Amino acid sequence: MLALRLARGSHPLVLMRRLLVAAASAGVGFLLLCALGYASGHPANSTAAVLRLLWCFVPLTAAVQFAVAVARTDPSTRPRSGLSAMGLGPVRLTVLAAASTAVSCTLGSMVALLFFLHLRGDRSGLPFDGAAAGLLDAGAPLPLAAVLVLLALVPVAAATATGLALRTRPVSTTIRDDVSSDDAPEDWPPAPAVPPTGLPWGVALTAVGLAVEAYLSRGDGRSLLPLPGRLNAAPAAVVAGWTLTAIGLAVAGPGLAYLCGRLLQAVRPGAVRLLAGRVLMDEARRIGRPLGVVCAVLSAAIAASALYDGTGPRPLGPLTALGAVLVLGCTSATVLTSALEAKQDRTQTAQALLRLGAPASALWAATALRGAALLVVFAPLTWLVAELAALPLTA
Repeated sequence: MLALRLARGSHPLVLMRRLLVAAASAGVGFLLLCALGYASGHPANSTAAVLRLLWCFVPLTAAVQFAVAVARTDPSTRPRSGLSAMGLGPVRLTVLAAASTAVSCTLGSMVALLFFLHLRGDRSGLPFDGAAAGLLDAGAPLPLAAVLVLLALVPVAAATATGLALRTRPVSTTIRDDVSSDDAPEDWPPAPAVPPTGLPWGVALTAVGLAVEAYLSRGDGRSLLPLPGRLNAAPAAVVAGWTLTAIGLAVAGPGLAYLCGRLLQAVRPGAVRLLAGRVLMDEARRIGRPLGVVCAVLSAAIAASALYDGTGPRPLGPLTALGAVLVLGCTSATVLTSALEAKQDRTQTAQALLRLGAPASALWAATALRGAALLVVFAPLTWLVAELAALPLTA
């Protein structure tokens, strides 16, 4: 009940982010129900039904990651002295955030169920009744227990991940803790953050994944986990290699972001470059991993588009396209939400610098410089990984 009251009194932008979480949950729930409908309508193709269900876990993971990022930026999840005096300490705030996430995802699952039944023709009275009856196997019955279990996957997974993420959220170590008054402290500027240690492991995992994909892509043409289009000729080991590549990019992301901050401060930096580099180094762990995931997703999209020359049949059906849109949208929204969280943590720093006489244009220039540095590093990396991933499949 408290979670619902806080949701009603939230800022419109906070409500918008929660509605986006509900929309992502609705999309994933719809894909899960489609997989269930296919299994009910094609009992002889049990293997294909299981594969459809397994591929639904890719957008499910992206949606859960986005839900966690939204929960971290929610103002109601931040500990404050007034709330602690009322008995809402960090533990209860974590429970409240998990409950709010579960409510948003449950709303999305309910919308997915209504939309699915409507397109199947099980519910009438609205436009487009039964418009996708053939695609959704309208003639097959849906087990109620299976429907409830599948629709509960996103709310349970998102609430659990939110609770774990907020419970282990470290105390902010940004430079705002060093600028709390109108006078600069003696140890200004603060010492740089400890560099992430995952860059070598991420590079190694990415290289191993690409090597596995290149070496094992010339198999007998059979695949345990077939993908749309020409990717269905790739063996299962190729999928495993790409999974290693995606994990490697996510692990290497914080180290690459930290390296961007170091490069910005190289060769006698000025005030703007120094500020941009220090902030980027401090936020490397927060924004680096979502950037690595976006890099992996975009690389997969570019590699998949390279396999389609436009002369054959369309490689993506409507459900596959929906899954791709969910993955791309959720990962991109996660990066933007993580950037918003970092901005919220820098609010006191920015205010202190303005009181010290720093021009507002310098803060905007530092923000633009950080974005440009990340783009210069991650954009070529995305293109390179996509080319290397598509090379053995197009040869």
